[in-house]
This record gives sequence, structure tokens and C-alpha cells, in this order.
Amino acid sequence: MSYTFSVEAMDEHNHTLMDGRLHLYRREHSRFWQCSTYLGGRNHRQSTHEESLVLAKEFARDWYMERYTDERRRRRGLPPYGVAAVPSQSVVEPVAAAPEVQTDRRRRPVAHGPTFKQAADAFLREAAVVTAGERSEYYMKQKEQQVRVHLMPFFGDKALSEVTAGLVQEYRVHRATTNRDRRTNEPKRPARNTLHGEIVTLRQILKTANRKGWLVALPDMSAPYKKSGKVSHRAWFSPEEYKRLYQASRDRAKNPKKERWRAAAENLHDYILLMVNTGLRPDEVLGLEYRDVAIVTDDATGERILEIKVRGKRGVGYCKSMPGAVMPFRRLKDRNKGQPTDRLFPSFQRELFNTLLQELGLREDREGQRRTAYSLRHTYICLRLMEGADIYQIAKNCRTSVEMIQTFYASHIASTLDASAINVRKPKPAKRPARQEAADAA
Repeated sequence: MSYTFSVEAMDEHNHTLMDGRLHLYRREHSRFWQCSTYLGGRNHRQSTHEESLVLAKEFARDWYMERYTDERRRRRGLPPYGVAAVPSQSVVEPVAAAPEVQTDRRRRPVAHGPTFKQAADAFLREAAVVTAGERSEYYMKQKEQQVRVHLMPFFGDKALSEVTAGLVQEYRVHRATTNRDRRTNEPKRPARNTLHGEIVTLRQILKTANRKGWLVALPDMSAPYKKSGKVSHRAWFSPEEYKRLYQASRDRAKNPKKERWRAAAENLHDYILLMVNTGLRPDEVLGLEYRDVAIVTDDATGERILEIKVRGKRGVGYCKSMPGAVMPFRRLKDRNKGQPTDRLFPSFQRELFNTLLQELGLREDREGQRRTAYSLRHTYICLRLMEGADIYQIAKNCRTSVEMIQTFYASHIASTLDASAINVRKPKPAKRPARQEAADAA
């Protein structure tokens, strides 16, 4: 037996409510009305168990408002109405059940359930196993440090249900106001990337709790205020500033303030020269071993350069240096009697580097950005652009993208602008003689 329905008949079995957000329909061979809506990225359906259209509409409206309210609470990181605490049982790690709600002396509700500490411990155990071979040991040590030094002292033994969007914002304020400069006692804000890394770790911990069923939904952890659209360039050393820096480091290497500091000063001088002539990242330089570097003759130019096998955040890649990197490498190898598996720089002389910058008045650039070891990489990129090097080849050699270089480096280098292409003038037509104009008029 087959059934056919006309358009008019189908319209009688479908209705829309709440400005089209709620649908009420009746299926074939069913006497009950069904309702559905789309919220939170998925469809919700429910039978009204009503045969009357009027009663079904009343049920559907109430049902929709409940779903809508639960979705709003989910976005704020709160459990749905009727759920006092997150589930306290897990197949992997059972947690003792607790009463749904208890009150303290002030009769204020106290949340119970798995704590943030339990979720953080579970995350670190899982991450150490799952990321084996995918992430470096430094990555995991960084996560452990973020949890131990910053996240645990603030979130502590709070129940996971208490970690809301508001508490995350309080954490941002706490990090920006509690750490103070030793000299001025002024609040010392953490770097943007530092705070971003901590929020990423916090999100990973809460995702672990969500997978285990300890957390109903993740809170909104996005920054509540829109960031500025201004693009600031990376701090670097102009050619004059770089010349002052390497001359000062050379003088310090020849005449250290204390003889026992000579090796450190010599290593720092070679570090500066090697960084500005290769464009490596600081972590890539610290991971370099002598077997990763070879002195070769470039086929195109005939110059002696370094061919470096780089291991860093972008995996394994190659870098070809400027000729100025050969001599610092030779000095390092001869001075330290480097074996193939020895590192070029076991450590970075950060204090000595900052002292030199302070003495030269180069600690900050004109915009107030502090110069660090990364500024040496930025100097390499800017100097190459000023010399007219191909931006695509620079991106390949530095293991980054052309877009990144155009946004943060090329935009503030005057020599990258071609005046001949900018100052183009449209030729004006030649002025006609007066006699010819009079003849044309006649």
C-alpha cells in the first residue's frame, strides 16, 4: 500500500513556532506531535505525547525554552538546571560520591565533585604517554611548570564546576597584577605568549575532565575584550645598533671584567654573530650539535657558508647561513674542542646579554618593546630584506611563512618600497598650437 500527500496536506502536519526556531510536525502513522530545534551545533528532538495541536504547541514552547536556557548556561560554563554537581564517577579513576549540595556556616552552596587538581594530574599522566614521540621533552616540562607554578596555586582544590568563564578572567587579572618588578615594585605583566600558553594548558586540563565525564561543558575562555587591530613590528637591531652590539660583545670577550667570565663572554660574542648570520630561533640554536653543522662552498656564489640541519618547532629543516657565520663556528669548535654530539651552546648567557643591552641603551626599541635573543633572528630577516633578498627564499631559510614576514617585518622596512613603481605619473597630452585650434574651430 502506498501513501501520497499533496502540498496542502503536508502543510497541515508541519508548523513553525518561536520565529522559525521551533518546528512542530507529525510523522506518518503516528498520532503524536513531535517538536525539534537546532541549538549548540546539533539537533534536539522530542515527542510531545499529545494528539491535540493546541496542547502540543504549549508543550513545544515550554520544551524549547528549557533547551534554550540549558544552552545559555552551557556557554557560561554552568551545569543545566537540576544538575547540582558534575558526575563524580569515572571508569578509569573512580571518585568518591558526595552529596549534591552542602552549605557552609553562611548557608551558601558549596560545590562538590572532582577537583581541578585531579583533572590536572590526569592530564599530565595522559599527555606524557600520548605525546611520546610527537612533542619534545621541553614541551612537557613547560606544561608541568605552568600547572605547578601558576595554575595550581590559583585554582587549587576548587571543584571543576566552579571553573567558570568569570573565574578564568579573574585568573588573567591575577597574573597581570600579582607579579611585581623587584626594582620599581610596579605590577609586571606577563608576556602575551606566556599568558596564552597558560590558558591553552588550562583548556587542555578541562578537556581532559570533559572526556572523563567530570565536567558538563567547557567554559568560554576567550578574552572578553577585543584585541587591537594594530600590528606591531618585531623588536630588532638596526644596522648601526647591531654594529654597536657586536663591537661591545667583542670588546667584552677580549677584556672581561673577571678572568673566569672570559669563556662566557667569548661564547656570547659568537652566539650573537651566529644568530644574526643564520636567522635561527633561540631554541634551535641551543639544540644544535656540531654534527648538525657543515662548512660548505655555495655553488651559486662560491662563498664558504654553513649548511645547518635544524631541529625545532617546525620539525627538521635546513638553513644556509651568511658567510659571516663560518668564523664564529670555527672559533667555537676550536675553543671548546667540540665533539660531534656536543652542543654548540650548552646555555645562553642571558644575564650578560641583558647587561650589554643595558649599558648600550639598547634594552628597548623606540616603541618600548624589550629586545631579547629573538631580536637577533628578527635582525637577520630585516637585514636580508634591506639588502633586497627574495622574501620567499628568506621564508624558506627561516622556516616560516611569507605572510608572517610581510606582516611583521617587511611593513616597516623602507627599502622594500620601490619608489620608481610608486611615484608613477600619467603623461600629459601635448598642448596644441593656437593656430591649429583656430583652424579646427573654423
